[in-house]
Amino acid sequence: MSTTEIRKNIVINAPNETVWPYVSTADGIGAWFMPNDMEPVEGKEFTLQAGPWGESLCKVTEVQPPNRLSFDWGKDWQVHFELKAIDDHTELTFIHAGWEDGKQTEFGESHDVVRPRMSEGWDGLLAKLKKTIESNS
Repeated sequence: MSTTEIRKNIVINAPNETVWPYVSTADGIGAWFMPNDMEPVEGKEFTLQAGPWGESLCKVTEVQPPNRLSFDWGKDWQVHFELKAIDDHTELTFIHAGWEDGKQTEFGESHDVVRPRMSEGWDGLLAKLKKTIESNS
């Protein structure tokens, strides 16, 4: 069994306090990812509107403003946003964990098939996050 996580790092030309709302609020996450009703409260359940894959039930598992937010996504995955201040910039480490070889997603596809597609998709989404923040700050 393999549990290789997706891990991405980007540097955003804005301080942590500017980046934080984009990874910790419904409006912020909705601006670059998916519509949702998330609140940054540990234990709070919320729903991601995952387009053709339907609704995904999620649960906030960790909130450490303005440095870390984590949530469970569906039955298998965990998503983590780690923000590190570097002068007036933010280094964002994004982690999408919970992948297991041979396991099926809630929508019936193998983790082996979905993981590479999601990894590539996160590249585009994180670029959109960076552009959204930098153009609004």
